[in-house]
Amino acid sequence: MVGVNDTKTALVTGANKGIGFAIAQGLGAIGFRVAVGARDDSRREDAVERLRAAGVDAFGVALDVTSDDGVAAAAKTIEQTAGRLDVLVNNAGISGRTDSGAQDPTTLDLDVVRAVLDTNVFGVVRVTNAMLPMLSRASAPRIVNVSSNMGSLTLQTGPVMAAYAPSKTMLNSLTAQYARRLADTPVIVNACCPGYVASDFTGFNGIRTPEQGAAIAVHLATLPDDGPRGGFFDDGGVVPW
Repeated sequence: MVGVNDTKTALVTGANKGIGFAIAQGLGAIGFRVAVGARDDSRREDAVERLRAAGVDAFGVALDVTSDDGVAAAAKTIEQTAGRLDVLVNNAGISGRTDSGAQDPTTLDLDVVRAVLDTNVFGVVRVTNAMLPMLSRASAPRIVNVSSNMGSLTLQTGPVMAAYAPSKTMLNSLTAQYARRLADTPVIVNACCPGYVASDFTGFNGIRTPEQGAAIAVHLATLPDDGPRGGFFDDGGVVPW
């Protein structure tokens, strides 16, 4: 019989809805125990219940990626509940408000930039560094940062959003830095673009389902030991920086 500590565990941040929920579902379907990281208590517990109803071994973790203390507490919760962590998917992100020219570079609201960076970039650093001690004990640890091709300096896709797009550019660069630092370890770090997904994040305007968007993250979370490191990928392969 497989004991609790023999089951691989994955933490997905922002897992209560949309792409994050679909990533949690996808990892759960292939046998991971899933830690559902989310700020909102009721939404988090609802997500856990829905995952369990679908046959996923899931548990909730109170997680506000903008809080140092909250992230530290989340790491303790995972340690106490699962005793291990094999996969981290940094999915939590915000687009930031866009009213009144807040993300027009010529009228940029720097408070909006700070808020977006605090979640999309600093939040990834907080969570990653808090979880690395556990990940480092795993046999095949993987870190996946959910980015966007809006952060690609080559593609320059989507509307002009001078807080959100640069946050993803910085996340991509950070991904490369982590991959370089961890090059001689078993920890494999990559970034992914889920594509234009219909979720509340896009006002349900996207053309892809959350499940389609989640597929690349699930793939990168389960790479073999000789898989790519420090790259940026979508369903079609490598996304240019």
